[in-house]
Amino acid sequence: MTELGAGGVLRLPRARVVPLSAPPASYTAAVERYLTGAGIAKSSARIYRISLTTWGWMFTGEPAPTGAARRGAKPPVFLVAAIDDPALPEVLAEPAAARADEMDAGTVNRELSIARKAIGWWQRQGWIEGDPTIGIERRPAPPDRTKALAENQIAALWRLDVSLREKTFWKMLYESAARADEVLCLNVEDLYPQDKRGKITAKGGATEWIHWQSGTAQLLPRLIAGRIRGPLFLTGRKSPVGTATLDVCEETSRARLSYRRGEEIFEESTRLLANPLARPEDVEDLAGWTLHQLRHSALTRDAENGTSTPMLLARSRHASVRSLERYARPGVDAVARRVAECDPAARRRG
Repeated sequence: MTELGAGGVLRLPRARVVPLSAPPASYTAAVERYLTGAGIAKSSARIYRISLTTWGWMFTGEPAPTGAARRGAKPPVFLVAAIDDPALPEVLAEPAAARADEMDAGTVNRELSIARKAIGWWQRQGWIEGDPTIGIERRPAPPDRTKALAENQIAALWRLDVSLREKTFWKMLYESAARADEVLCLNVEDLYPQDKRGKITAKGGATEWIHWQSGTAQLLPRLIAGRIRGPLFLTGRKSPVGTATLDVCEETSRARLSYRRGEEIFEESTRLLANPLARPEDVEDLAGWTLHQLRHSALTRDAENGTSTPMLLARSRHASVRSLERYARPGVDAVARRVAECDPAARRRG
């Protein structure tokens, strides 16, 4: 049945989504169905589960456990359909605000993003209709001055025991200062190994060059292993049915490595490096580095070494000089060297 809305506009009633399957018996079960049904990687599932467990407490108006109490805490038992309670947004406001006061902005924003992804997936299944987080805003995160990795951190990264694919991918990102999504779109036929360069499709669709150094050049032949075409960076298994032809290697039937998976592997592999004082049993709850930090670190090092502005623009492929400001700030090693050079005691010893 139709009705007139404001201003006499004809308004159709909202159609209800027909559930694709029977709703799970509890919120906890809905979380597990989401983690498996949405294809969340095993390396990320633990973080997602912890975040959604935290939201389970807040959905009932209870403060989420923090610190040691958080590990192993289980949410109250309730039906996932309770998320549609019209009163929930108001109930949720207080524990969500308290959580934002207790935790850093990065953690709060990550948990909110995970909750909204899960809610969206549950909506598409027809299990719920609303989103009680709709009025909760992301917290403004203060600028992070540690994005550029120190020289010893980069050296520690190269010492990690990882696969040839990861070694080559990370080396190429750092040496070329290219964006991760650009590098992952490279095909074998885009490479010019003798010139240590490759053709990439940049932002806006332009075809441009990226350049690498000897570290990448030494690894590439082993990674390519005689292939002459197809995606450069491949998954470890055959591509699923329906994968786009351009993203499948004809020789191996494996698919192109996705940005999400590449980021997950890097983040998981660098957790101990990013949190050197953490206990091994705690490190899975902590965050590692991001792929973008390799690009940021390379361009920061270029700026420290006196690379000219035109060359930095060409290497970063930014259109504006203003975009280079984020890299113009000297990194931790450059500042440390400057402080040491100005140390009166050091001058006296000399």
